[in-house]
Amino acid sequence: MTDIKSIVLPIVIILIMAGGIAACVALYFRFERRRAEALAAELAGYRELAERAAQRQEEAHARIADLAERVAAVERLLRSVG
Repeated sequence: MTDIKSIVLPIVIILIMAGGIAACVALYFRFERRRAEALAAELAGYRELAERAAQRQEEAHARIADLAERVAAVERLLRSVG
């Protein structure tokens, strides 16, 4: 007759190992999900920063165009005087 411990002990050990592996896999995917969420938030911040930079660049371009017009007007004035 086989002893009950010789049957239950290997089963318990296998169940403990399977539970540990399952817990590790679950924690790994939870960590990856949080990392992906943090990366998405960071990318959204970069996207917003890029949009603001593009808007400011357009404003600077408009100011430079205005200044170029003013410089051209001053040059015409100087040529007409001189």
